[in-house]
Amino acid sequence: MRTVLERSPIRTYLDFEKPIAELESKVAELRALEDDERAVSIVDEIKKLEQKARAALVDTYSKLTPWQKTQVARHPDRPHCLDFVKALIEDFTPLAGDRYFAEDEAIVGGVGRFRGRSVVLIGHEKGSDTESRIRHNFGMARPEGYRKAVRLMEMAERFNMPVITLIDTAGAYPGVGAEERGQAEAIARSTDCCLAIGVPLISVVIGEGGSGGAIAIATANRILMLEHAIYTVASPEAAASILWRDSAKAIDAATNMKITAQDLDQLGVIDAIITEPIGGAHRDRAAIMKATGDAIERSLSEFEGKSPAEVRRQRHARFMEIGQSL
Repeated sequence: MRTVLERSPIRTYLDFEKPIAELESKVAELRALEDDERAVSIVDEIKKLEQKARAALVDTYSKLTPWQKTQVARHPDRPHCLDFVKALIEDFTPLAGDRYFAEDEAIVGGVGRFRGRSVVLIGHEKGSDTESRIRHNFGMARPEGYRKAVRLMEMAERFNMPVITLIDTAGAYPGVGAEERGQAEAIARSTDCCLAIGVPLISVVIGEGGSGGAIAIATANRILMLEHAIYTVASPEAAASILWRDSAKAIDAATNMKITAQDLDQLGVIDAIITEPIGGAHRDRAAIMKATGDAIERSLSEFEGKSPAEVRRQRHARFMEIGQSL
């Protein structure tokens, strides 16, 4: 008889998913028993439990609170930048270094082909295990990461290649060394470069879009968000510390800051929401990769035939219009 662990990969459940976890665990246990030749037929019972688990999953994810969406955006199994690169970009060639100080692996970038067209891709990479998370500094970039982004965006303009950016960071790294090397100036110059380039820039918030660390590579012609991603001026914990001097009030901060894709779509901050599989992007990676690729392709097609001046004008106008109709 095969064990439950052999039948399916270990799945990480969030606190609010405990009822779903219990049902899916029972399904896995019954499936293991079903493999035992001595076991009686339990197919009907498995189907009933699967339907019940599916219904619970649909019900739970249809009414997520902003804090629960924050947890989903940070889910350890959620696909990260390099997962999207592997699925969407052919012949990807990473380019390293800012030509000033060092290589920052919190931001990955390079050239490749997206559905037949040459592009430059830049994104935050959080890492998927302890070793890679430390190497990528949990997606929190230092100044050299943003200077590398500027170098790649300027190269993209020189060779007339669209830029795709994937946003997934809690914010720029706040360490002493980063501040000594000009963190604020690097973020400002990267944001300015986003506004200045004459090629289309499409940004996708795939997880967390935190503070200036996100905006530095997301001042784009089109900003897309995955359904359960968040985009915020500061993390809920940081905002709670600033407003109430108590990070334990992060749930209150998340609720009041309008950080979800749905809120930001209504406010006109983003342009489109990419629907995730039921239960989050981590439950069906193939589906979310296809949906994201389709959304990026639609956005890029809107700028075909437009001059650099028109591309810049549209980008400036979209940001100037934010908040005008509130």
